[in-house]
Amino acid sequence: MTDLNAIARNTKRHAAKSERSRGLVIVYTGDGKGKTTASLGIALRAVGYDMKVCMIQFIKGSWFYGELKSCQLLAPNFRIIPAGKGFVGIMDDKKPISQHTNAAREAFRLSKKIISSGLYDIVILDEINYAVNLKLIGVHDVLELIRRRPIHVSIVLTGRRASRQIIDVADLVTEMRKIKHPFDKRMTARKGIDF
Repeated sequence: MTDLNAIARNTKRHAAKSERSRGLVIVYTGDGKGKTTASLGIALRAVGYDMKVCMIQFIKGSWFYGELKSCQLLAPNFRIIPAGKGFVGIMDDKKPISQHTNAAREAFRLSKKIISSGLYDIVILDEINYAVNLKLIGVHDVLELIRRRPIHVSIVLTGRRASRQIIDVADLVTEMRKIKHPFDKRMTARKGIDF
C-alpha cells in the first residue's frame, strides 16, 4: 500500500511540475498606458531566474526607446528586435501603409521562427494586437502561431484593441484603462516614462 501512495505522490508532483513548466498566453490591451511596460516587467522578472526572453516590436522601430539600451545590460538573457517602421498613421508618419504591412509581415515571420526554435522561455510580441487591428497581419495567423508554439514557451501579446479571438485563447488578459494621462494636458512624452 505504501508503494501505491508513493507512486500517487510522485505522480501529483510530476503533474504539478509539468503544469508549472507549461507556457502561458498573456495579453495586455486597452487604451491606458502600461502595456509594453508590463511586458518589460515580466522580462525583468524572468531574467532574474536565468530565463531567456525575446521581444519583437511590431510597430515601434523608427524611434529610440530606453528599453533598447537597458536590454543590453541584461544580455544575453534579454533581446529586443525593433521590427516596425514606427507608429502607423500618427504623428510624423509619412510612410505608405504597404511599408508598415511589409514590416509587420516580416516581424511575424521572425516571430514564428523565434517561437518555434524553443530557445526562448518567453517571447513578447509588442504591439501585435494593434498590428492585427490595423490588418497588417491576420488574426488567424496569430492564433495558429499560439496553437503551434512549443509547450514551454510563454507568449505575451501587447497593444490596443486585442481581438476577441486572441482574448478567448489567452490564459491571462489585462486591460489597461486610462483615467488620466499627461497627454490630455498637452504634455509631451517623457524619457524613462513613455519611451
